[in-house]
Amino acid sequence: MHRFHVPPGTANGAEVTLSPEESHHALRVLRLAPGDAVTLLDGAGVEARGSVLAADKRAVRIAVRERIVHSPLPCAVTLLQALPKGRLMDSIVEKATELGAARIVPLLTEHTISRPDEDHAASKLEKWRTTALEAVKQCGNPWLPRIEAPVSFADFLRRKEHFDLALVASLHPGARPMRTVFAEFQARENRRPTTVAVWVGPEGDFTPQEIAALVSSGVHPITLGPLVLRCDTAAVAVLARALGEAAG
Repeated sequence: MHRFHVPPGTANGAEVTLSPEESHHALRVLRLAPGDAVTLLDGAGVEARGSVLAADKRAVRIAVRERIVHSPLPCAVTLLQALPKGRLMDSIVEKATELGAARIVPLLTEHTISRPDEDHAASKLEKWRTTALEAVKQCGNPWLPRIEAPVSFADFLRRKEHFDLALVASLHPGARPMRTVFAEFQARENRRPTTVAVWVGPEGDFTPQEIAALVSSGVHPITLGPLVLRCDTAAVAVLARALGEAAG
């Protein structure tokens, strides 16, 4: 069944009109016709199922017959991803959305090569949000992650945001298995964490000074194994493991 994105709150009625962009895709690319079944996702947990009611050059209207409200995942995972060079961030956003990340924050670190200016950062942010939209339509994730503008490593640390657990993927000595860190939290708090932050470094990893700053802020270094992973591979690995551990 074909999936389309609609703004939050618009899938609550009996009839929904697709945006010009989604209407164009439905008509010109998919060539949908009245009666064809579709699914609407608003990115805020609502999934509406219905069929094409009418389609013309201006817009496509959908008749909604069923509405499902999905609860968020039991653990909201924030990916704090050092901005990689090239288009790797596009792939990271796509995979993080498919896995169920709740939030994605691009970081500017000491080893970050790609440092977009304000205008370029705005266009990149728009591209990442579009990538996430396409990913939720592809995989059926009813929740669209919040994607923020790039922020410096130091500025994010200064926010002192609270997470039940904060982890950094690291090859440094002392890094422990993620399962051990989650087990310690559960034994101490008698519950599973509901908010987790995972930090992933750039090409060249975080500097020793950055790792030290993270550890002093309560972030746990965790190992992903003995091999050196590309940053996009590390992001997928740490997210998948964190979501799996949080779910039990």
